[in-house]
Amino acid sequence: MEKDERPSWDNPMQFVLACVSYAVGLGNVWRFPYLCQMHGGGGFMIPYMIMLVLEGIPLFSMELAIGQKMRMGSIGAWTAINPYLGGVGIASVITSLYLCLYYNVINAWSFWYLFHSFQSVLPWATCPLNSNQTGYLEECEVATPTQYFFYRETLNISSSIDDSGGVHMGQALCLVLAWMIVYLFIVKGVKSTGKVVYFTATFPYLVLFIYLIRGVTLHGAMNGVKYMFTPKLEQLANPQTWINAATQIFFSLGLGFGSLIAFASYNQYHNNFERQAVIVSLINSGTSVFASIVTFSIYGFKATFNYESCLERVRLLLLNTFDMAEDTISLDNIDYWISELNRTHPDQFASLAPKLDTCDLEAELDTAVEGTGLAFIVYSEAIKNMPASQFWSVLYFSMLLLLGMGSMLGNVTAIITPLRDFKVLARNFSNETLNGLVCLFCLLLGLGFTTRSGNYWFTMFNEYGATFSLLFIVLIEVVTVSYIYGLKRFEKDIEDMLGHRPNWYWKIMWAVVSPVLLISLFIFYIVDYIRGGTPTYQAWNPDLGKSVVMEYPWYGQAFIALLLATSVCCVPATALYAFCKKKQKPVPSHEHTVSAISGL
Repeated sequence: MEKDERPSWDNPMQFVLACVSYAVGLGNVWRFPYLCQMHGGGGFMIPYMIMLVLEGIPLFSMELAIGQKMRMGSIGAWTAINPYLGGVGIASVITSLYLCLYYNVINAWSFWYLFHSFQSVLPWATCPLNSNQTGYLEECEVATPTQYFFYRETLNISSSIDDSGGVHMGQALCLVLAWMIVYLFIVKGVKSTGKVVYFTATFPYLVLFIYLIRGVTLHGAMNGVKYMFTPKLEQLANPQTWINAATQIFFSLGLGFGSLIAFASYNQYHNNFERQAVIVSLINSGTSVFASIVTFSIYGFKATFNYESCLERVRLLLLNTFDMAEDTISLDNIDYWISELNRTHPDQFASLAPKLDTCDLEAELDTAVEGTGLAFIVYSEAIKNMPASQFWSVLYFSMLLLLGMGSMLGNVTAIITPLRDFKVLARNFSNETLNGLVCLFCLLLGLGFTTRSGNYWFTMFNEYGATFSLLFIVLIEVVTVSYIYGLKRFEKDIEDMLGHRPNWYWKIMWAVVSPVLLISLFIFYIVDYIRGGTPTYQAWNPDLGKSVVMEYPWYGQAFIALLLATSVCCVPATALYAFCKKKQKPVPSHEHTVSAISGL
């Protein structure tokens, strides 16, 4: 395809919104607050912002520069830079494919919850009755209504990965709907995506703002906000805090998937990507902090609700046991009465002690939950206790849906753009047909996640499908640009696009700091994986009403190895293929494939 034929964004704002919609995703809502909770509240902001400057912004800008200069997807861009590096682009496409397969399943769950929100009583607010109508279902009673609804009604989960079971038809239909909407969003390529991002990039902020106003007015919300902004600076001495900060920045910005290269390839040649990289990175990080304030206000409300419910159970137990008047003990003076009754009736109080719950607000706030547990269980638990809970449920799951759909635009574009760069596909398939075939292929493979054991495979893809390969891909990218292609030539390309060379900050980050950080993260991941022993997963036990740790069977471990190896092996395999092809068909030196960005 000739460069002049390539479509482009209608204006720079569309590109910025597309990047924001892609980068600002579910991780900002369910991963960052968890890390804040785990690593010292406000103290986690310090390593997070440092890693943003040292790693996030430089690598984000580098990928935008490559895409804008080459005006090709990841495979074409890296092949043009150097024929031996086409595997980097293929690895990005495979990793994006893995992500698409399971990421849209989350959108299917959001649809499921959204549809169930239009009821007079939210279905996860109470346990369903048993078949005899004489009591509640035992599995729900030993767990909680929100856990039951997620694990049994939503997933209909099996007790282990070995029990695959059948397809959950409700979830399968929701997944079909999710892929239909993704297809409609991308049907015309960048022209339709450019229109959609005005909504997917802005509406979640409106919902977050509404939730912020509602959240901070909830009873006990300030307990959560205060918890977030109370720094535990001793966590700064914990290496894991810095590693998690670097990892969060890396994955939150969507580096290595090829989406940024694909988006930037539709830019005008002289577009100021450098400024846009800084803007999008800061918006992404600012959103994480903003979402955390909302999340911690909900945390505070939920923790305070649970804490006061615990105190109320203790109050009623004391009143009934010691035959006291109803208004004698209140939540304000309960500590006094526990001490007083223990002093005046030691024997009777000692017999009562096993029945007394330990009520601790700090312990409630310390309970850290991430991922689907936060998005679909903790939030649902809080929403059901709010006035007009149906309204807040619809609003929340609409926001989750748009965050997920916005990220899916980038994920699918990372696959489709490189495919369209192949002339044989561009000639034989229209945009609509190729996009539809990609969505259909992902849908058919994704149906496996709607089986009873599908959530265990989902977890496997989530934990092993991208992490290792992305670290490897971006490490190869930055080393290639700085040392194989050459930083001087890269500077010249940027000057050609922007009219000025990058300053000392960009050069130091690309040449030294970012590669060192990536190598450190890469080594840490390998060591952590080896030291972790046999991979395990959380299996739902219906008798206990909670998740238990189980080891993956041999085929599960083999599949994990396959996930780790498939994308990474593309790099050496493609280099070997290019080398053999060159040996078999030598060409005069002046006809060699151009290997410099500036030569195109």
